[in-house]
Amino acid sequence: MSQEADLRAFKVCVVGDFAVGKTSTVERWVKNEFSDKYLTTVGVKIDTKLVERPRLTPVKLVIWDIAGTDRFAEIEFAYLRGSDGLILVADGTRSETVESALRLRSDIEASHGAIPFVALLNKSDLSTAWEMGDDLLARSRDAGVEWTNCSAKTGDNVNQALNNLAARLAG
Repeated sequence: MSQEADLRAFKVCVVGDFAVGKTSTVERWVKNEFSDKYLTTVGVKIDTKLVERPRLTPVKLVIWDIAGTDRFAEIEFAYLRGSDGLILVADGTRSETVESALRLRSDIEASHGAIPFVALLNKSDLSTAWEMGDDLLARSRDAGVEWTNCSAKTGDNVNQALNNLAARLAG
């Protein structure tokens, strides 16, 4: 049997507030590129990533980059149908985006059940401007969310975090 026949595909949705770096994170992971130009996502943007795994069959992730929002409407919930995984993205320089990400995750679970996820606290390259207090991080942990500090700009921790999600999905 060929490796192509064994290839499993997983739908992964990227969610978070406006301008947290969702698209930049996906671009960094998929193409190893970064652009300072801000282009808002309208609706959904779909990319794919083949994740190689040593001595195991690669997995294909179909990444749905959903337009930034702090609350879902019916259309966003429709995009989430059939998701195997989530990438929550928040901006470490804007603490309200962490609150938004926690709310979105809670809304997703209420609507679609528990979905494996990774939580990325983006813009670690701007850590001197971070608004992250210990109380907010503690509330996140209490809600079952452990943030990974990353930077779509520099690439710090992006590959590791998203490859870990791919490995969890593949089992």
